[in-house]
Amino acid sequence: MKIGIFFGGASREREISFAGGRTVYDNLDKNLFEPVPVFVDSLGTFILLDWQYVYKGTVRDFYPPIQTLPESPNGFQIYVESLGDLTEEKKTDIASLVGKRIQPQDFKNYFDFAFLALHGPYGEDGTIQGLLEWYGIPYSGSGILPSGIGINKTAQKKLITQNDQQTYKSLVINRKEWFATEDKGKFLDEINNKVGSDFVVKAPNQGSSIGITLLSSPTIKALESAVLKSFFIQPISSIDWTGMHFDQRLAWVRDLTDIKTGIGLPVYHQNEKISHPEELYSYLEEYFVANHHEILLENPDGEYEVLVETKLGGKEFSCIVIQDEKGNPIALPPTEIVKKTELFDYRSKYLPGMSHKVTPINLPEQQIENIRAACSRLYKELLFNVYARIDGFVTEQGEIFLNDPNTTSGMMPSSFFFHQAAEIGMNPSQFLTYIVRTSLIERLRSGKNSYWTNLLLEGLEHKIEKHKQEGTEKIRVAVIMGGYSSERHISVESGRNIFEKLSSSTKYKPFPVFLTGSDESLELYEIPVNIMLKDNADDIKENIRAALAGEKHPILKKIVEEAKAITDTYVEKATFQPEKLNFEQLAQKADEVFIALHGRPGEDGRLQVELEKVGLPYNGSSIESSKITINKYETNELLAQNGIKVAQHRMANKTDWQANELDFYDKLERNFRYPFIAKPADDGCSSAVKKIKNRNELEAFSHLMFREQEEKEPGWANVLQLKANEEFPQKKAFLVETLIEKGGADHFLEVTGGLLTRHNSKGERVYEMFEASETLASGGILSLEEKFLAGEGQNITPARYDRDKSRRQKISDKVKAELKKTAEVLNVEGYCRIDAFVHIYENGDVETTVIEVNSLPGMTPATCIFHQSAINGYKPYEFIDAILEYGKARRSLVNS
Repeated sequence: MKIGIFFGGASREREISFAGGRTVYDNLDKNLFEPVPVFVDSLGTFILLDWQYVYKGTVRDFYPPIQTLPESPNGFQIYVESLGDLTEEKKTDIASLVGKRIQPQDFKNYFDFAFLALHGPYGEDGTIQGLLEWYGIPYSGSGILPSGIGINKTAQKKLITQNDQQTYKSLVINRKEWFATEDKGKFLDEINNKVGSDFVVKAPNQGSSIGITLLSSPTIKALESAVLKSFFIQPISSIDWTGMHFDQRLAWVRDLTDIKTGIGLPVYHQNEKISHPEELYSYLEEYFVANHHEILLENPDGEYEVLVETKLGGKEFSCIVIQDEKGNPIALPPTEIVKKTELFDYRSKYLPGMSHKVTPINLPEQQIENIRAACSRLYKELLFNVYARIDGFVTEQGEIFLNDPNTTSGMMPSSFFFHQAAEIGMNPSQFLTYIVRTSLIERLRSGKNSYWTNLLLEGLEHKIEKHKQEGTEKIRVAVIMGGYSSERHISVESGRNIFEKLSSSTKYKPFPVFLTGSDESLELYEIPVNIMLKDNADDIKENIRAALAGEKHPILKKIVEEAKAITDTYVEKATFQPEKLNFEQLAQKADEVFIALHGRPGEDGRLQVELEKVGLPYNGSSIESSKITINKYETNELLAQNGIKVAQHRMANKTDWQANELDFYDKLERNFRYPFIAKPADDGCSSAVKKIKNRNELEAFSHLMFREQEEKEPGWANVLQLKANEEFPQKKAFLVETLIEKGGADHFLEVTGGLLTRHNSKGERVYEMFEASETLASGGILSLEEKFLAGEGQNITPARYDRDKSRRQKISDKVKAELKKTAEVLNVEGYCRIDAFVHIYENGDVETTVIEVNSLPGMTPATCIFHQSAINGYKPYEFIDAILEYGKARRSLVNS
């Protein structure tokens, strides 16, 4: 069955939709489905996307295509809205650069079923659902009516109240009334009287936590700011603008045009449409020369009403509700949301470490049952179909308030959607099959296009049953993730991605293995999918401990039993218990290993020693090569000896610091001028890498790196502006390097290059070098999120060495040659990531400075090695397959 995956869209959540669509594309069972990517741009154009672009990190990495981008001297991000008013012909031309524009009447020529991964307006409000019904295409999730209810928070409030569900005080502020009333204090008085002094201001028709502000006993000015934010209107005065220096004005424009947190573009002022960030900057510069009053910039897709609700206390939760064969709802175990910030906003939902999921919610069994019953009842009363996500609060008194039913859930790999399904034993691939089949049954109930839909359903059910009975022999792959380095959480993200891509293949049967322990004693645990999908490595470790101690929540047992008829249809054998393994037992269970670890152990050869003892093939470099590349100082030394340019570097040792702290700082300052780079010499690629700008920051970095206790001293952490959850290892030494800067180069950029190795007919190693990616860091140094999290970092692949294609390729070939030489010197195998700076001079000289080599690079869905391999024709699964095949071939050559 051909599945058209609709993702992207016009909403402000298009980046999350894009990442979710990629998850669906990767995880659909290839034994049953053929995924067809249908990218929807923010102008509503449907594009049959060339598969390579599915694996870009963000929408803005590829769309609008770089050839169509207008100049932006200040480096503003550009979405397609900034291209101005486009003709239909121009839209088609732009689409042709990344795929093929298709029209709704032609959908049936390309796919049989539409899987909707769209969010917000136009995606989960009934619009796309109505379009698909008109053209006879069955689709996933709820129908038109429940989708219309699910997006509108004001309508939900009325219906929940009418149906006697617990609700709480609220009121609506009408746009016309707001602007017609000069005394905004009247609104604040009404809110205080009807809602209370602690309240939330919401945009009622947006998706997940967009246009929302939490207020506590606010001033009139604070209320005005919150209401305008929910109307998607941004005020700016002459005093505000002229009071900022140049960099602050640029930052203000960036914030305003950021669709995640600002109002986005285009904006209107006095009926004048402003589409481009540079145009907006120039407009404000010129306007405030002659005018000195406040103006309002307005997004055309703003709200007509704003919803004000009582701020609730207690525990916040989210519950996925699915339905059985008869259409009856089954509420999965509700997840408690433990926030690092007071508001569960966009960043809290989608950035790792910003919130914490506890499943099931930490409450007595009866209270959890009450939540499940309330969510199931609301699911039925709002006429939802197939699945829904229902959010709410439970107070200390046990009162349940449901405040945000959603007909579409986020589909990131560790979202509530997959997280809770795993608790009944379904991996993401199996759960997506459930969604497709159940959606077909639901579309049949509508009585539209029933003959064709029934044929699809019968064909799918036959294939599901046949696939289960065949029980085909597959290659068993142990995917090892976790570890105990400061990059253990990213390792889990990588491991999950590898597991999920292999799970949906026709060749491999992966199983997740969590590694913990210490350098002296490695501990391995085969884990079930529900534990694998916990928030992070520390959660997984704690859940393994609890499960082995026999601590299984009674509510989970009950829900597993309730959902048994569902899981039996899609799951060969559901398991929920982890198992501790030694390496001999691992060798009995696995045919080969994929190491998804970062830093130590994994990249240092320690694990590889144990795998070679039991004869297991593995991915990546050999033991000896790994021992070198994990040590950044030794890597620099070896590369420099072989004529490869590296940064000036030296080690800074704890013993010298302890002996004479002032002398320690003085010596470093004599050898390196500020700013310079300080980082661990023997850890992963992004852990505690800092640009040190002064003596105070050097002192802070040294105190934190050389500290005796695990906790970070808040004063020093504040000097380096560490995030609350930011990992910072304890080491006996760190590496200092010169900061590589542009200097006299005509063009200067940071790149990361990937490669793949294979054996030729003689058994000799051959390097396949990929086009490097240009990496754009918001803070001067790439963060973990920018490197690995979908929707955060921006990578341009291939790197923009030059506007002229021929000259760009010549420069690229020179850079690739230097990166290949680096890999050969270090004896890298399998695949790797090499980070470098490139100086391009006016006379044509190209200088490549290597700064880092990672023998087990990140393999998260957003990592740029997938963008690079795609240019060479490898889909991510094919790239992973090639890596595994090389490991097996290497093992065979050793044995022969």
